[in-house]
Amino acid sequence: MSLFAIADIHFGKGVNKSMDIFGEPWVGHMDKIIKNWRDTVTDGDTVLIPGDICWAKKLPEAKTDMEILQSLPGKKVLLEGNHDYWWDSQNKVTAAYPDMFFLKNNFYGYNETAVCGTRGWLCPNDTKFTQDDLKVYNRECGRLKISLDAAVKAGYEKIIVIMHYPPVNDRHEPSGFTDIIESSGKTERVLYGHLHGRESIEGRLEGKVNGVEYTLVSADHLDFRPLKIL
Repeated sequence: MSLFAIADIHFGKGVNKSMDIFGEPWVGHMDKIIKNWRDTVTDGDTVLIPGDICWAKKLPEAKTDMEILQSLPGKKVLLEGNHDYWWDSQNKVTAAYPDMFFLKNNFYGYNETAVCGTRGWLCPNDTKFTQDDLKVYNRECGRLKISLDAAVKAGYEKIIVIMHYPPVNDRHEPSGFTDIIESSGKTERVLYGHLHGRESIEGRLEGKVNGVEYTLVSADHLDFRPLKIL
């Protein structure tokens, strides 16, 4: 039984939207993910998906892509991304797909490790950050703390944090997210997505910082193959 992660799978069959316009390596990316997933993941495994799951804007429109995802091996732990407009209600998505775990203001227990997280947002001092972003940023920091506090209260000594956005700005400066992650004293690893394209990926935060290991798991960075974490 292993733990995998892959973000930004961007399924779009249900709304007839492909990623081909973004050029290589996105041409036929759904077929790549499905093949690589089946070659890599077994039914006993768990896969973390940190956001941008499918292009649907409403929950009924997500049905085709969610059923494809359901058909793939392993338990799925989903986190909301900035394009997951179909995820408009935690209660609705949980009721529609009870065999998947939707991570929001809660945590997922994986053996002796708790998986915590939140979508995240642009961080202050990022070149694209504006005052309009501050409210969402603060809200997301609060949601991360709720998730971590719940896991700590439940007695978990090991924590993995997943986020959709990077937990730092494009200068890799400390943020409210990294402060919360480090203050937990139990977070060993942070996985995130959102970054695409050569320039963005080359500017990623990766490796150990203040005892926490950071890893980018966006699908194109992983060559569309789930990455084994544990």
